Amino acid sequence: MATPFCAAACRLSVSPPNAAPSAPGRARALARRGLVVAVRAEAGVGGINPSIRKEEEKVVDTVLAGELSKPLTPYCRCWRSGTFPLCDGSHVKHNKATGDNVGPLLVKK
Repeated sequence: MATPFCAAACRLSVSPPNAAPSAPGRARALARRGLVVAVRAEAGVGGINPSIRKEEEKVVDTVLAGELSKPLTPYCRCWRSGTFPLCDGSHVKHNKATGDNVGPLLVKK
């Protein structure tokens, strides 16, 4: 299962559990209603993580909000940032190239 954000931002094919495959537009409509949908990668489409820490089984980062040095810290969700896990604005170029709409996760202190 995935959150509506993941289904829309990862540009994956999504459908409600036990339903026939549906278009990404339907997934966004379900996400707007707050419904969780099952996610599966489309055949022939590469993963969302092309190069970050590929030697690890699963890339997971934890940050305690109290330890942040700035009152607002942007974290990358497009996997394109040169300063990953921090956002460097690379999503702007990614969005223009792909038609995607992904932006950073903003963590407030």
